[in-house]
Amino acid sequence: MKDWQGKKILVIGAARQGLAASRYLASHGAKVMLNDCRSEDELGLLKNDLQKIGVRFFFGSHPLDLLDDTQLVCVSGGVPLDITIIQAAKQRHIALTNDSQIFMEAVKAKVIGITGSAGKTTTTTLCGEIAKNALCPPQKAWVGGNIGYPLIENLDDIQVDDWVIVELSSFQLELMMVSPHIALMLNITPNHLDRHGSMHKYKQAKAHVIQHQKINDVAILNRDDEGSYSLINDVPGKVLTFGFNPVFEGNGCFVENGWIKVHFEGETLPLAAVNDLQLIGRHNLANAMAACAVSFAAGFSAESMQKGIRSVTGIAHRLETTKEKDGIRWINDSIATAPERVMAAINALESPLVLLLGGRDKNLPWDDLANLLNQRQPKVILFGEANNLIAENLQRHKPSYPIYQVDDLSAAVKLAQKIAQAKDCVLLSPGGTSYDAFRDFEERGNVFKQLVEALP
Repeated sequence: MKDWQGKKILVIGAARQGLAASRYLASHGAKVMLNDCRSEDELGLLKNDLQKIGVRFFFGSHPLDLLDDTQLVCVSGGVPLDITIIQAAKQRHIALTNDSQIFMEAVKAKVIGITGSAGKTTTTTLCGEIAKNALCPPQKAWVGGNIGYPLIENLDDIQVDDWVIVELSSFQLELMMVSPHIALMLNITPNHLDRHGSMHKYKQAKAHVIQHQKINDVAILNRDDEGSYSLINDVPGKVLTFGFNPVFEGNGCFVENGWIKVHFEGETLPLAAVNDLQLIGRHNLANAMAACAVSFAAGFSAESMQKGIRSVTGIAHRLETTKEKDGIRWINDSIATAPERVMAAINALESPLVLLLGGRDKNLPWDDLANLLNQRQPKVILFGEANNLIAENLQRHKPSYPIYQVDDLSAAVKLAQKIAQAKDCVLLSPGGTSYDAFRDFEERGNVFKQLVEALP
C-alpha cells in the first residue's frame, strides 16, 4: 500500500467517487484539496463533513494555481479529461489517477472486474450473489464500483481471502493501468461518444480492463459481440468466452437443452438451468452466461451459480415493473441511456408498447432503433432536450406509427396514460442520458415511479 502521508493531492469532482477518494486519502494522511466547478451553494452541505476530516475545498471553478505543489491529481469518473486544469496537470507532468486505480493498486483480495457498453450492473449483481453463495465465513464478497458504491471506502477492511466484484465504466478505465485478476468484457457498442469522441478511443478505454493482466489472469470475452471478441489477441493471460453459438474453439460457456454449460479442456459441465434466471430478455440470459463464465473462472461451484442466479429477481431502473393497473403495465428502464439498450428492452417485451424516449443525446446512431420501431409499431412519446433530434432521426425512416412530442417527463407520463390501452406496456427506456433534467438515471427513474404512482 502506498504511503500517502503528507502528499498534496488534488481531487477533481465532488460526486460519489471524488468524495470517497477524498475521505480515504485524508484518512491516510494526505493533504487533500477537493475541487468542483459547481458552486459552494450547491455543495454547501459537504463543507462540515470535509472540514472534519481535514479536506480543504475550492468550489465554483478550476483555477490552475490549485496545481501548485500538487503531487497527484485524482479525477472523478464524471470529469472529462480534456478540461483545462487536467491538461495543465499533464503539461506539468503531474500524475493522474482515480479512486478505482488507487483501489486496484492497494487491494489485497482477488478482483473480478466487469465492464461493457450494456449489462454491467445486472452481471455484477449476478456475480455478487453467486460469490456470496460460494464463499464461507470469514471470506466475504465485496460488490461495488460503478454499480453505485466506491469500494475504496472499504479498502482497509478487505482481506486477502475475500473476493471483490467491481463494475468498471469507460470513464473509470480511461486512466487505469492495473487490470483485475478476472476481467469480463460484456460488449463494446457505440456509447459515450460525447465523452470519448470516437469509437476507437472508447474501445481503447474499455480495453484497459484486460491489457494490464498477468499471464495467469483470465479474460472473458463475448464471442457474439465483435467489439468484445476482437480483443482476443490483446489478452496477456488465459481466455474464456461466452455466447449463444454452441460451436466455438477453446474454452467457454454456451446454452444447450435448457442449461448454461461450460466447455473446458475437453469436458462439458452443466452450470445453471436457464429457468433459474428470473430476469426477462435474451440480453439477460447472455448476462447470466457471462456471470457463469466469471464464476467458473473464479472456482465457484455450480450450486452457488444456481442459487445466486435464482436470488436476483429484479434490479432497480432495469426493466423494473413500477405499476400494473387497468391492464396497463408501467416499466421503468431509466438505465437505457443508449439506443442499443432501448432495443434490448423492446425485444424483451412482447406486449404492445407506449415508448417514452428522450433525455440528452450522446452522439450515438439511432438508425437500428428506428428500424426496430418500424417493425414493432409502438406509440412513441418524445421528451427532453433530444426531443427534436430523435424525431428527425425517426422521421427519416418514414414511420407509420404515431410520434408525439412533449416538453418533459411529467408531460410524457400524463400523455402515456391518455393513449395507453389495456394490455399495453408503457416503457420508459429513454435512449439518452438524464443530465438535461436530472442528476442521474436513478433520479429520473425514481421521478418516473413517483409520477406513475400519482396518476389518478
